[in-house]
This record gives sequence, structure tokens and C-alpha cells, in this order.
Amino acid sequence: MKLIFATFLLVCLVLSSSFFEASMAGSEFCDSKCKVRCSKAGVQDRCLKYCNICCEKCHCVPSGTYGNKDECPCYRDLKNSKGHPKCP
Repeated sequence: MKLIFATFLLVCLVLSSSFFEASMAGSEFCDSKCKVRCSKAGVQDRCLKYCNICCEKCHCVPSGTYGNKDECPCYRDLKNSKGHPKCP
């Protein structure tokens, strides 16, 4: 009985850790939208980082590579610690 319980706990631990990694990896929606948004950025890795942060919070990314932020008010209104726009 103890062996079955231990096996069950081990399986639950493995499944929960793989689920946690998948959820931390970012959504396919945000990855694809941010790839388009940052396609012409000078510093791509930074653009993708902040775009994904904003997308995860707001669940949207404005169309195009620049501007159009009125399409997504949450994305538009996020500010960094200095009061400047956080989202590319």
C-alpha cells in the first residue's frame, strides 16, 4: 500500500512540474503576436521580453510593428517605474 501511495505522489510531482514549465514558457498567442510586433525592433530580445510581459497581463497585442496602441488600452497604459510606456 505504501509503495502505491509513493508511486502516486511521484507521478503527481512529475506531472505538476511539467505543467508548471509549460505555463511559464508563455502562450502561443503571445509568442506569435510579439514576434510580429518586434520583427523590426533594433533590440529584438528586449522587445520580445517586454511585449510578452505586457501580452500576458493584457491578453492582447496591438497589430503592426509600431503604434496602433489604441487597439489595446491595457497594453498602451502599462508604465515602467519611471512613468514611461512599458510595452513596445
